[in-house]
Amino acid sequence: MERATAKRSDLIIAGLGGQGILMGGKILASAAMAQYKNSLWLPSYATRVRGGPSECTVICSDDEIDSPILSRTDVVILVDPPQLKLFEERVHPGGWLMVESAGLKDHADRSDIRMLSIPALEMAVTMGDRRVSNMILLGVYTGLIKSIAASFIEEELQKRFGKKGGALSSNLRAFQKGLEYSSREGHAPSWPSAISD
Repeated sequence: MERATAKRSDLIIAGLGGQGILMGGKILASAAMAQYKNSLWLPSYATRVRGGPSECTVICSDDEIDSPILSRTDVVILVDPPQLKLFEERVHPGGWLMVESAGLKDHADRSDIRMLSIPALEMAVTMGDRRVSNMILLGVYTGLIKSIAASFIEEELQKRFGKKGGALSSNLRAFQKGLEYSSREGHAPSWPSAISD
């Protein structure tokens, strides 16, 4: 079975309520339990269920996790582009800022991080279900960072959506689309060498 070499990976997924932020993080953290000794998922959201700021932290580690709070992280997946300036400051030097391209008007000011604009919403709409854009982003993250084996995430999707045939099929296809996008774009895998300690 494939296994990444990283002993720890940190990730923040951020956007607005209703964009699948928390679900994507939960799937990732649950899948990571098959590969890491410790896995943590910490959601944070405003009182509005939909439309309010929402984010979650996912930490996967073979060592004990001292704190669930991250001031900076290896990777930020940003589903709400207007928050770019806020979240670019939360990426470690050498880390990744992955941003949904729909509505993106700015570019990161920092030259010590890698920014990738991803047309996940457009791809999801083309697939016929805009709700799976979060799975496309998760696929791009998995394909580029390689901190968690794709097979473990696919197994988690089977567990979560196995009794909902249509939902399982669309989420798996979206995840695989993200994996394909990451390889097609030719981005060199960054984990773990590009992430500074």
